[in-house]
Formats: sequence, C-alpha cells, structure tokens
Amino acid sequence: MPVAATTPTPLGRTLITGGASGLGAAVADAVAAGGGTPIVLDLKIDGSPYSAYEGDVTATRDVEALVARIVQEHGGLEAVVTAAGIDKPGRLDEIPGEVWERVIAVNLLGTAAVVRAALPALEASHGRVVTVSSSLGVRAVSDATAYSASKFGVIGFSRALAAETRGRVGVTTLIPAGMKTRFFDGRTAQYAPGEDANLNDPANVANAVVFALSSPRGSEIRELSVMHEEEPSWP
Repeated sequence: MPVAATTPTPLGRTLITGGASGLGAAVADAVAAGGGTPIVLDLKIDGSPYSAYEGDVTATRDVEALVARIVQEHGGLEAVVTAAGIDKPGRLDEIPGEVWERVIAVNLLGTAAVVRAALPALEASHGRVVTVSSSLGVRAVSDATAYSASKFGVIGFSRALAAETRGRVGVTTLIPAGMKTRFFDGRTAQYAPGEDANLNDPANVANAVVFALSSPRGSEIRELSVMHEEEPSWP
C-alpha cells in the first residue's frame, strides 16, 4: 500500500535561544506541537526534551561558531526565535557596570550574534526570525535603563534587519508584556509583580510566535504585541 506524502510544516527546524525555560521553553513546546523541530540553545539545558546545546550568547564569537555547528548538524534551519533575556532592575548609579552591560550583552548583542550566524541558513530556506523585545522596548520606566536600552535596541535591530533582508528572510519583532515565568525570581518586592498582577501565560505568547512563523509565504507579520487583556502599561 503506498505511503501518503506528507506536507512539510512551515515551522521546520527552529532554533530557540533561552529555549530551556520560560517563554523559550513554551515556544519549543508550541513548535513541536505544530509539527516543527525545536532546537534549544541555552546557558543550561538540563531537562529539555529537545535537541539542546549549551552556550552563552554573551560570548558572541563562540555562540556564532555554535550556531554554525547546529546548522551543519541539523542540515539547515527554517526559523530562529531569540527568547534569551535577562534583567537587573535598579537605578543607573546603583547597578555595577558589568551587571548593566551583561543585560545589554544577553538581550541585544546575543540576539544579533545568533541571527548573524544563522542568516546564511535562513536565506537558503527563505526562513524566518522572531526577535523578542518587550513592552519596555516601546515605553520607558524608571530603574530599567539597561533593560529598556536593550529592548529598544532589539526593535531597532529588527526593523533594520527586516529592511536589509526583505524578500529573503521574514523578520517579526515580538513585543510581550509581563508573563508568568521565573523571570521575576529573586527580585526584591520593589521590583517583583504583586500577587494580583495580570501576567500573560507564556503558552499564549508562544502560540503567537508560531502564528507568525506559520504566516503564508509573501505575508510577513513585522511586529506583534501580546499581553494580558488587563495589562495596565498598554497602550
């Protein structure tokens, strides 16, 4: 009896930074549920059920080499989602310089390094990139200079990348507000959301990422804001 041909999923091989926890893990699960192949890149990959690689996105040359190896080992890529991100809230004159700069390094420089290394594979597959900014990438609050600088930077980087790769690679910027993840662990009460805070389910945000990655060829979702229906910081 002949075997029916399968239709390839538009998700394909999707590299997810920060894919072992939080939003990244939710994206990996959503990609797998949609028939794609999640590939996780994270600082620690313990417990990830998917093909996973340990790497520090702030070691930009090293992570570029790692992404090149991932491409070679998996035979290409159809998508990249840059979900790796950190924050250290506090006043500018109170945060040590090396801590402030690591936020920039993870959120912005790491994003650029991973995308740069993946770009040849994405151009070959006419693939897609989803960069992860934040609601604090479009509005600013006190005690968030590092985080806002990095996330505003991700938006600028993504818009320029979309112009640079138009017609060859799809680029979407995700702009989420607060989510129910471990992102806020270890914060003092001053910077932690209260028990009654309206935080989004990361699974819902991940589904929006998959929606963008699955958009019909020729149609690109350039920016996508996702947040709890009672999010007070929007618009």
